[in-house]
Amino acid sequence: MTNEGRLLPEVERGAVRRITVVGEDVLRRRCAPVTREHFGTPELARLIDDMFATNHVAHGAAIAANQVGVDLQLFVYDMEDDWGVRHTGAIANPVLDEEPLADRRLVEGMEGCLSVPGPYKAVARADHAVVRGQDMDGAPLVVEGRGYFARCLQHETDHLYGRLYLDRLGKRERRDALREMEELRDGVLARRAALAERLGK
Repeated sequence: MTNEGRLLPEVERGAVRRITVVGEDVLRRRCAPVTREHFGTPELARLIDDMFATNHVAHGAAIAANQVGVDLQLFVYDMEDDWGVRHTGAIANPVLDEEPLADRRLVEGMEGCLSVPGPYKAVARADHAVVRGQDMDGAPLVVEGRGYFARCLQHETDHLYGRLYLDRLGKRERRDALREMEELRDGVLARRAALAERLGK
């Protein structure tokens, strides 16, 4: 899922940033839109590179800007889907198409989060997702996914509206996930730091 043997140019260029953790305010509010003043700038390009690098050392499938402490509607992804196809990209101001309930097929699958280091829990998501937004230069962009990639697109769009996968769990499961996180967090963070060091990040 992390494609460690085939580093993207963005990962090579990027710096690793600290990943925010559940409980921090930036994860709980709707992010600000990416605007004309951001598109096409070296600052936005650097943020995207840093997000790819941070996602890589954390063994993530994708990461949202508020997960590196930046209040912008932006996420990047680098992952393989259920059929072994690698998907990489960045999308700003994503809006998820809401399919009619009658056409929606929900599938339960294990889900984790870089901002909830450690636990994975079963979450029901639609098995097909279409996200509309803009690329780093502001041009219109549509990303479509099925299976695990669809889950990823929904998870990351949730982040930009201040929602975590924990919010989709029952009270007991949420409590269990937070307890597991406390037990596992130090080990997860140590592994991330070790990979960042190995890559000179």
